[in-house]
Amino acid sequence: MKKLMDVCDIQYGYAFDSKKFSDDSSFIPLIRIRDVKRGYSETFYSGTYSKEYIVHRNDLLIGMDGEFNIARWSSNEALLNQRVCKIVAKNGTNEEYLRFAMSRKLKEIEEKTSFVTVKHLSAKELKKIILKMPNIEKQNKIANILVKLEDIIKVYKKELEKLNSLVQSRFVELFGDLKSNNKRWPIVGFKECADIDTNMIHNFEGYEDYPHIGINCIEKETGRLIGYRTIAEDGVISGKYLFTPKHIIYSKIRPNLNKVALPDFKGLCSADAYPILVKSEICNREYFGYTLRSRYFLDYILAFSNRTNLPKVNKNQVEGFMLPLPPINIQNQFATFVHQVNKSKFEVQKSLEKTQLLYDSLMQEYFG
Repeated sequence: MKKLMDVCDIQYGYAFDSKKFSDDSSFIPLIRIRDVKRGYSETFYSGTYSKEYIVHRNDLLIGMDGEFNIARWSSNEALLNQRVCKIVAKNGTNEEYLRFAMSRKLKEIEEKTSFVTVKHLSAKELKKIILKMPNIEKQNKIANILVKLEDIIKVYKKELEKLNSLVQSRFVELFGDLKSNNKRWPIVGFKECADIDTNMIHNFEGYEDYPHIGINCIEKETGRLIGYRTIAEDGVISGKYLFTPKHIIYSKIRPNLNKVALPDFKGLCSADAYPILVKSEICNREYFGYTLRSRYFLDYILAFSNRTNLPKVNKNQVEGFMLPLPPINIQNQFATFVHQVNKSKFEVQKSLEKTQLLYDSLMQEYFG
């Protein structure tokens, strides 16, 4: 076991003058907290600076507010701003091993840190960190295994992104641009295509094993349903909406997150969502669901969500939406394509989850 200071050097960021922050990309980028994980910055600095605060590609950074992330910088030269620090491994330390060990330790600290408005990681707390440091040969072996698993996980995630993009491309190919309606489809109202189904369940006897879908279980943009439990496991007591594989689930809370799910099972969903049932003789679920997930609908609905704390939209606002309605046979072509792609996505997702499980178990084994 060794102190963090014994295995690496730490450089803390500088408090650059915010008056000289700029969106002009001709200046050098400035790394802020939000930039650590994503690896690039959209803030630039127009003032003078010392070269000691320049960060280079692949430097190892830690964000010290909010989520305590550690990540390699994946862009070109940038400036190390306050509340971000850079760590450099000393001789005898594998820097990738250090990254994995620190990611685990930072998560522990984050979970223990009391929450006020934003969590803060102090320099004093960093210096107190104790890490399990085996000999360099074992560090190398552990780092190599985990890096390979990380790379495999990235590949699977990229495949899923490509499959999602493929569906979006097919949507545009078949239906054109919804906003301009360049294919001149008839324009109809929401209620001509679908109904918001407000079949609410209050007595949960017989529904105990039904999946319970809260809006936090709907992945933004993709609509993938994740991390849900049963009605009994969640101890549900307030009214919930019943949905089936024929429904679309639309989250009316924080519509900017664009949470639209197409479930393939029966369940109950939060009253903060609307189960939507399409009129199958003129509209299919896939076309309508992807239209609700489109930028066209998002721009329409965001015009109503002006509240600052928890913006949401109401039933009348959703039902006021107007959309192009292509012939049902073309919609069905799209639905067939979606089902085929979903089969591929299922296999990739299964492989991703299996690899992620192995990665998580090894992280637990190596770092506790």
